[in-house]
Parts: sequence; structure tokens; C-alpha cells
Amino acid sequence: MEVLGPILEIVHIMLDPIAKYFKYHRGVKKYMMILHKKLEELKCRKDDIESRLNIDLLQSGKTLKKEVQLWLDGACKIISQVDSLSKEVGDMKYLSRAHLGKKITVTIKVVDEHHRKGDFVDRLVIDAPTGNKVTLPTTELVGKSTARRNMEQLWDCLMDDSCRKIGVYGMGGVGKTTMIKLIHNRLLEETNKFDHVIWVSVSKFASVTQLQDKLARAIGVCMPENESEMVRAAKLFAMIRTMKNCVLIFDDVWEAFQLEDVGIPEPGADNKSKFVLTTRLADVCLRMGCKQIKAELLSEEEAWNLFVEKASLDVISPHIKPIAKEVAKQCACLPLAIVTIARSLKGVIESCEWRNALEELRDSTRGHHDMRRVLEQLKFSYNHLDDEKHRNCLLYCALYPEDFSIRRKELIERLIAGGVIDRMCSRRAAFDKGHAMLNKLEKACLLECVMKKNEDNKQVKMHDLVRDMVIHVNGISSRLMVKSGMHLREIPDGNFWTEDLEMVSLMHNYISGIPSDVSPMCTRISTLLLASNHCLTMIPDPFFMHMATLEVLDLSDTSIEALPNSISKLGKLSALLLRRCAKLRLIPSLEKLILLRKLDLCHAGIKEIPQGLEMLINLRYLNLHTPYLEFLPCGVLSKLLNLQVLITFGASKTSKVKGDEVACLRKLETFSGQFYNIHEFNIFVHSISTRGREPDMYFIQVGEYHTVTFEEEPESFGKHVKLVKCFTGRGDDELVLPNGIQNLDIHDCHGVASLCDISSLNNATDLRSLEISKCDDVKYAFHASSSTRFRSLESLRLIDLLNFVSLSYKAGAAALPNDMFSNLKSFRIHRCPNIKRLFTPGLLLQLHSLSVIEVTFCPQMKDIIAEDNDESIENHSIDMKKTTNHPMLRHLVLCELPKLKSIYTQTLHCDSLQVIEVFGCPRLNRIPFSPSPVPSNLDKILATKEWWESLEWDQPNAKTAFQPYFKNCIPQKLKFRN
Repeated sequence: MEVLGPILEIVHIMLDPIAKYFKYHRGVKKYMMILHKKLEELKCRKDDIESRLNIDLLQSGKTLKKEVQLWLDGACKIISQVDSLSKEVGDMKYLSRAHLGKKITVTIKVVDEHHRKGDFVDRLVIDAPTGNKVTLPTTELVGKSTARRNMEQLWDCLMDDSCRKIGVYGMGGVGKTTMIKLIHNRLLEETNKFDHVIWVSVSKFASVTQLQDKLARAIGVCMPENESEMVRAAKLFAMIRTMKNCVLIFDDVWEAFQLEDVGIPEPGADNKSKFVLTTRLADVCLRMGCKQIKAELLSEEEAWNLFVEKASLDVISPHIKPIAKEVAKQCACLPLAIVTIARSLKGVIESCEWRNALEELRDSTRGHHDMRRVLEQLKFSYNHLDDEKHRNCLLYCALYPEDFSIRRKELIERLIAGGVIDRMCSRRAAFDKGHAMLNKLEKACLLECVMKKNEDNKQVKMHDLVRDMVIHVNGISSRLMVKSGMHLREIPDGNFWTEDLEMVSLMHNYISGIPSDVSPMCTRISTLLLASNHCLTMIPDPFFMHMATLEVLDLSDTSIEALPNSISKLGKLSALLLRRCAKLRLIPSLEKLILLRKLDLCHAGIKEIPQGLEMLINLRYLNLHTPYLEFLPCGVLSKLLNLQVLITFGASKTSKVKGDEVACLRKLETFSGQFYNIHEFNIFVHSISTRGREPDMYFIQVGEYHTVTFEEEPESFGKHVKLVKCFTGRGDDELVLPNGIQNLDIHDCHGVASLCDISSLNNATDLRSLEISKCDDVKYAFHASSSTRFRSLESLRLIDLLNFVSLSYKAGAAALPNDMFSNLKSFRIHRCPNIKRLFTPGLLLQLHSLSVIEVTFCPQMKDIIAEDNDESIENHSIDMKKTTNHPMLRHLVLCELPKLKSIYTQTLHCDSLQVIEVFGCPRLNRIPFSPSPVPSNLDKILATKEWWESLEWDQPNAKTAFQPYFKNCIPQKLKFRN
């Protein structure tokens, strides 16, 4: 019996875990039912607490208790764990049942315990901290008039009740944060104007969730991490909405965001709040609907005065002052750089130390030790670029001279030629990639956007210190030599031409020649830019002897007369750029340059194409737009089967191409050229229609040579065809137009009575611009019976049509189908001597999108809008009341119409009207626009005072109503506006 006891105890110890194992194994289903019930109770308590919070947080100045926040976070975590556990049970295998059963029982206890802890008896919220009343530490405002002017402009906007959102932009280091901190502290003192001033430091690229976290901390609210952005935004919105008279400041914003996405109520008169941001990008201000205030760089005088102050140069010796001024100049008027460098030179009195500092500042690759601290701050955006291609893009920008505006198109061309933009399926895709890269660099504040009036002429600019930073980063390894825009009169000596060199930029200098014995040993060089050395006339043959790796050679805008024979041995050359080399006459054979992808001879002085051109089978880009080229030999172009861009138009009057040669180029995306006649043009059109792909852009002239204002850049072509003395509308060579044509000019083509004679226009569904000039047989533009539709046409110009009398063969209301010109926006008629009336009311009604009407130099014109005897209200069911309304008309120009008596006898209601111009219309004594009310968008009425005083008015108050918009103008020489 004494032995039996221990044996039974051992058996019990062994059977107990086995029993538990089978208990867990059998009870999985039951345990899961208990768990789900407990979880449902937890969810209900969580919903109840959140409902109470939604009410309590609406009270101004209240914030969530941290213990409540902790419980809510724990509840969300447990719910997520149970969801994962349920999935495990659904996927469980037989042998894992016991393990899961035990895990479920443990989870039941966790859920039950957390539910019990959520029994909050006290209030869930407490009074919010008063952190937004704390004065921010700041330095003094640098600069005098510029900085003060910027700050006062911002202050005036804050005091202006009509200005609700304000954006302060400028490059890094210009002093935006200092200015806005001073404004913040000043606002705290102005307690009578604003009750709350909230400061949020963004400081880097931030997601909506990160912005919500920063904002929540600024106003003293804790936000659950696992809630959706929408729920978090709703809670922030409810809290901020209770804060009347609030100024919300977001410092250092890098990307635009929607206020409502974060949870910020839109500032308005109801809440009397303001939203202010600082950023390095004007585009951020624009996209967020802010009034823009630019934090300008200091003026040169202010920069010098600040430098003197920070360097304590109150008494400066005459021999140091010139050097000190050059040192200050190197700081490029940037306050951050001025203060940093000036303090580093404080107390220095030896001229040798000043000269040494200046030399270090001028040398971007080594640099002054304190300037390197400034450059390190500017490297913030550079280091955050996640793609080496973007850094290489910046490197190409740094190859240009200081303070240089770079055309986007030119830069992207360089990026393509240099391999920064990978080879893509099409040229358009490559340009899209390039624009996307530049946009990203602008957003990173590493490039500045230089806006031009012409959208196609956008430029970018790199601040001098950003340029120095990029050169410093890339020049340390001696792979880079940049001496562009440094007024060099000769190339750098041999010490600069090292074996490690990969990129050399000597652009925009005054180098006139290269010594004949110079032959740099640069066995790794890939890029050599000598463009815009206008004095450069000669390059000796040995110069390229040891540059076998050269891929990009740019000699554009030089006076070079002949290329050296050694060019022929550059077997890896992919881009040879000779644009505007007007004195260039001799190019050696190119037949061995089989890797050449781009050859630009635009406005080069060559009279014949280079020998061996037909061997360049990898050529993608060929520009032969030069007036000196005498002819294009047949059979050359047809061998360049990989061409994507071909530009030959403008080469000369005799440099025409044949249709079958261009038709062979099946990869052609951009084409500019002149065909001999309609027959050759039709061959080309039939070819592209057969293969189902046409060029994305083209400018084609057919027939005789006619001078045009020609845009050299391929990306500006559109899809344009110009017919000159080549079309009769009949015969075997009847015109066939490409389906996607956008612009069509018909010049001096006889035998055409109207556009309806051109049967191929039935396929011109994308036609946007149409011009007819010097076609003496044209009496009417269109026939009522025509099936042609111009639904995409936006601009119609009729010029020098001697016998033109009407837009339509029938001028009545139903003269044209209702949808013929559904999108016409601009109509201009110029020097058409026989037309007397332009529109009938019914015809004008059909042109419901028309915004610009311009009628000039039509001596017989009597009425702009007038009834027609054939126009019957009953027959055509036209509501005449509608004809007096034209909701889109924006600009009306009437010039040199000596017989014009009336614009319209009735009253026109044109609320969109902005500008009226009337000159040389002595018989016109009435304007038909209602003064009650005056068109809300009206900006000005341009005319002579004599004509204005001669007008008769239908209503006694009409002149008084229109008088503020009248501007007395003396007409200058009027030209037709294209």
C-alpha cells in the first residue's frame, strides 16, 4: 500500500494535462461562443464611451483623459486580436484544436477584464492645457525693409476680415519661420482680435494621419492611433469648430492638403478664423487657395548691411572691405548663409584670412567650413530623394551657370540624351517622365518654378546655394568639373582634366579656341558641354583623342566652322548637338557613330547633309531645320527606321520630302516637313491610317513654300496641316486629311467655294482651329445641307476673303445644324470687304459657346447681329427671348468698320462680358448691353473719348452705369491677332 500511493500520484500528474488537453480539444466551439458574447459586450461599452465623448468634446477647451484614451486603444487592440483568432479557428487543423481552445479561454479572461476596467464613473474629459498661449522663442528679424515689408504684409492680411487663408512661401533659409514666429507672438498680445493661436510644425513630408497627430498635440487632444483618418478628422473638426477667433499656423508645409481631410473647418466669417502656412513652394499656396505672400531674398544693400552687423565690421579697413563685399556676395542674399558666414569671420582682421575664405566659398567642391553647414541644411530635401535619377537630374541643372533660368523642354532633352530618363516606349512617355521628375524636384524645393505667360515655355531655376550644394556633393570625388558662366576666355589647364572626370560643363563662357596640343586624358568622360561659347571657332583634332567614352557632346551656339575628324572616332556618342552653329560648314563622316540617337542641326550652317547619315540606324531624333540646306537626297530618310522625331520644314524652299519616304518611318512620333503636292501628302496619310498609328505631333505644309511663324520645339507642334496653292477640291488628288488633325490652314487655294467642298473634313472630328485666307472663290463658309460637323472646333478665322458674303449659304435660323459648332469659342473675321452682316439672332443662338468675337477691317459691314427676311420664328420655333441672352460672350472687338450701324437692335444680356473694344466705327452710336444690371464680369470698355461721348442710351442711367469701365484709348496700328 505504501508503494501504491506514489504510483497513483504519478498517474494523476500524468492524466491531468491529458484531461485538460481533451477539454480544450472538445470545447473550441463552446469557448468561441463565449468569447464572441464577451466581445460584443466590450464593443457596446466602447460605443457608449465614444458617444459620451462626442458630446463632452464639443465643449470648448476640453480634452480627452489619458486613461480613457489608453482604454480605447486597448479595446481596439483586443478587437483586432479576436478577429485574428477567429480566422485561425476557421483555418484550424485537427491537431491544433487543443492549442486554440486554450488560447481562446485566455482571451476570454482578457476581454472580460478589459470590459470591467471600462466602467468609468467620473467624467471622460478634463480641461485642455493652455499650451497655445506660450510665446515662441525666436531671433530678431534679419534685414530691414524687405523683411519688415513681408511681415507687415502678412499682418495686414491677418487683420483683414476678407482674407481667411494666407500662404507665405520662399526658399529654405530665407527667414519664413522667423517671420511667422514673430507674428505668432505678436498675435498673442493682440487678445482683442483672436482668442486662440495654434502653432503646428510640419517640418517634413507628412501624411494626413501625421498632420492630424501634430494638430491634436498642438491643441492638447489625444487621438487613437487605430482609428480611420475620417473618424479622427471628425473629432478634430468638432473640437476646432468650437474655437472662435482662431489663428491656425502650419509651419514648413511641403505638400498641399485638404483642410477637411485633416479635420480643420474652412475659415470663414462664421467662425472668424484664419489659416496660415509657410512653405518653400508657391504652388502649395495656390492649391490650398491661400493669398500668396513671397518671403523675398534680401536686397544686395540689405545683405551687405546684415553682413557688416553680424561680422562686427563697424570699422572696416579699406583693404579688407572689397574682399568682404565679395564674401557677402557669395551668400546670394540668403539670410541663413549671411548670418552663418558673417559670424564665422567675426573678429578676423587679416586680409589673407579674408582672401582664403573667399577662395573657399568660390570653390563649391571644397568650400568654406561654415558654408558647408549651410549647405548641409539645404541637403535636407536632396537626401530625401529616393531615386538616383532625381539626383542626376539636379546634377544636370547644376551644369548651367549660376542664377540661370532653364527651359523645361531643353532640360528634359538633356536628360533623355544623357540617359537620366530611361529609354521608354515613346518620346511622349519620356517627356511625361521628365516633367514628373521636375515637378517632384520643385515640390522638394530644390528647383524653383519660373512661370512664363506661355504655358509651353515653362522654366526652372536653381538657387546659387542649392547649386553649390549639388556640386559640392558630386564634386568631392573629382567626377565633375563645372565652370559654366565664369567668363573664361580659355579652357582650364591640364590640372583640371583628370582621369576620373565624367561630366564637364564649360557652357556660357568666352572661350575662343582650344590650343592644338591639348589632348585631355579623360578615359571616363561621358558628357562635355561647350554650348554658348559664341567666340569658339575651332577645336583641334587631338582634343577628342582620349575621350572614347564620350556620349553627349554639345557645341550649340558656337561659331565653330568645322568639326574635327576625331569626332568620327567617338563610337559611344549618343547625342551630337550643333543647334544654331550658323558658321558650321564641314562635318566629317558620321557613318561609324552607329550608337548616335540624337543629331540636332537646327539652324546650323551646313548646305548638305552629313556624309554617312544613312548609316545611323539607331537615330531617334533628327533636326534639319536650317535655311542653308540646299536639298534632301532621296533614299536617306527611309533608311532611318528608328526615327521618332524628324524635323525638315524650314530647311529651304526646295527641301521637300516625298510621301513614301516618310511613310517608311513607322516609329515616327513627331514630324515637321513640306510635301511636294497633295499626292505625296495623301501617300503619307494613307500610310499612317493603314498601320493604325499616326504621329502624336506634326506640322506639315503642302504645296508652295509659305513663310510661317514656326515653333522649333517639337513639343509645340500639335497636329497642324497648312495647304498653300495646292488644292482644287476635284480630281484624282482630292485631299485626304489625317483623322486626328487639330489645326488646318487653307491659304490661297482657289476652286473652293466653301469648306463643304473638302469632303475629307467629314473625318476631322478633332479639328480645333481652322483658318481660311486669300481664297477668292469662297463666298460662304458652310452649306445648310452639309453633313460635316465641327463639334471640336474652338477657333475659326476668316482672312482676306475677297468675295466672302456670309457664314452660311442660307443665313436663317436653321441655316446650320444645331450641333455644327457646339464648341466654337473664338470667331475672327479680318479684311473681308463684301460681308455686310455677320450673324442672325438664330445663328448666334446656335453658337452658344462663343466667347470671343473679333471683326476688323470689313468696310461693308453694317450689322453684327440682324434679322433675316427668311428667318421665321414660327417655322423654326426660335424663342426670340433666348436670342437676346448669350451667357459665354467674353470679348467683343470691332475695329475699322466705317459702315457699321448696329451691334444688335435689341438688348443683349451677356453677364460674362469682360472687354469691349471699339475703334474706327463712326456710325455706331449705341451699345446693346443692359445697364440693369451691368455685366458682373465687365472689366473695361476701350474706345476713343469722342466715340464714347457720341453714344445714345436707351435708359437714362445707362451711361452713368457704364462710365466707370470706360478707358480712353488712342488706337495704334491694328494687326490681326492670331
